[in-house]
Amino acid sequence: MTNHRKESYLLLPLSNILGFSPKDTSLYELALIHKSVATKDKSGKRQNNERLEFLGDAILDAVVADVLYQKFDGRKEGFLTNTRSKIVQRETLNKVAVELGIDKLMVAPPHNHSHNLNIYGNAFEALVGAIYLDYGYEQCKWFMINVVFAKHINLNKLAIKEVNFKSKLIEWSQHYKARVLFDLIEESTDADNNPIFQTQILINGQPAGSGVGYSKKESQQNAAKKALKNINANKRLYLEFGRNEDQDTESKDLEESISGDTSEAEA
Repeated sequence: MTNHRKESYLLLPLSNILGFSPKDTSLYELALIHKSVATKDKSGKRQNNERLEFLGDAILDAVVADVLYQKFDGRKEGFLTNTRSKIVQRETLNKVAVELGIDKLMVAPPHNHSHNLNIYGNAFEALVGAIYLDYGYEQCKWFMINVVFAKHINLNKLAIKEVNFKSKLIEWSQHYKARVLFDLIEESTDADNNPIFQTQILINGQPAGSGVGYSKKESQQNAAKKALKNINANKRLYLEFGRNEDQDTESKDLEESISGDTSEAEA
């Protein structure tokens, strides 16, 4: 349990971030504690934001699905699922967390702040979990609609933006019956002992692109982005095996889609 001075200190910045005043400030304080600096309570249990992150992840999925279902009336399940994945992915949540100022309230070692932005997205989910325990589902929905979607995420723009390069590459490979391999070729650490992963993509045995990231997923996304760019520049190299002649006409639309996606991402 936090003392009154600590709660008073957090009350104003949290109110500015959330758009309302917390009732139980200790929940939000816990949401901001990274596991690397966890302490133990009187019963010996470690105190960090992992449990709240777990809860917030589930609540966030439900709230986002709820909002999208109502906003995009009549749109198919695939569109709704893809749009939700763009919202709840770490890249988006990290960005929103920093814009909200969550990074300035985090309790974490300095090297984690500078090298692992995912802690901010994790803390964002933990804050959603805290809101749920403090006020309930409807307040979580109010926060997402009136703070996050109103000021930080343009749903209409995000819905039409292609950001999942790995999914786009897999779609391309299935269309052309091409063999795609995501090969983790190196695992290392940086100067602050943060893990670094490097992934190489092989298409029909041909190296198509490599990427580096602080997670396997991030390295795969970066590698897939490069692979799509290389495919657009030299399609024949990667289509030598497994191509159907009947696909030639419809392939043009997919290739133009790939070209547009990679160009937009670089803009």
